[in-house]
Amino acid sequence: MRLKTYIRSIPIIGRLSLAVYARMKHGPFRGSRDYWEARYSGGGTSGPGSYSHLAVYKAGVINEYVRRNSIQTVIEFGCGDGNQLSYSKYPRYVGLDVSGSALSRCILKFKADGSKSFFLYDSERFVDNGGMFKAELALSLDVIYHLVEDDVYSKYLRHLFAAGTRSVGIYSSDCDDPVLYHCRNRKFTKDARQLFPEWELEEVVQNEFPYDPKTPEGTSQANFFFYRRRGANG
Repeated sequence: MRLKTYIRSIPIIGRLSLAVYARMKHGPFRGSRDYWEARYSGGGTSGPGSYSHLAVYKAGVINEYVRRNSIQTVIEFGCGDGNQLSYSKYPRYVGLDVSGSALSRCILKFKADGSKSFFLYDSERFVDNGGMFKAELALSLDVIYHLVEDDVYSKYLRHLFAAGTRSVGIYSSDCDDPVLYHCRNRKFTKDARQLFPEWELEEVVQNEFPYDPKTPEGTSQANFFFYRRRGANG
């Protein structure tokens, strides 16, 4: 068993130990954007949640939602290295990410696919008054619990919900926990309810692979949360 997997399998103490392990491996945490750029530029990936059976499962749920609701345009805030996207079926797609290295992989991977576009996302320098970054479905997959800074989290939520003209799909944990290196579980549904009254929680899809400390990299604390803009057609 890999050391990281073993540490994760230890209840409670495992989460704390994993944070210490990450700090020893990657050094002091300097912010979510710097962490992900360093991870991708160093050859890392988007993580086990974007690979194997978890990636297939997530794509199946989203593809069905897109089909059922006749979604034609999708924008994703946090596309990562593009492996999750390779399982997806979207008519038109825009992917944004904080890591230039991750975007370089996506651009190379999908260079022959004219339906996909990619842009660098910086929440401090992202103002879309002209509505250039909008789509019928705005997606956030395995991102929210990696936004440990309050201001980054707040701006991300606002940008995400502003980008969806009909729907917002979020795959995340939904509980409040202390920061553990680059992770911080948040009760985002409470914040969404307070910040975005024009949106209603339409559907919650429970994960087929709920978190199990014995198999931490093959399971997840995340579930799907689909929001619908009140009064939106379709």
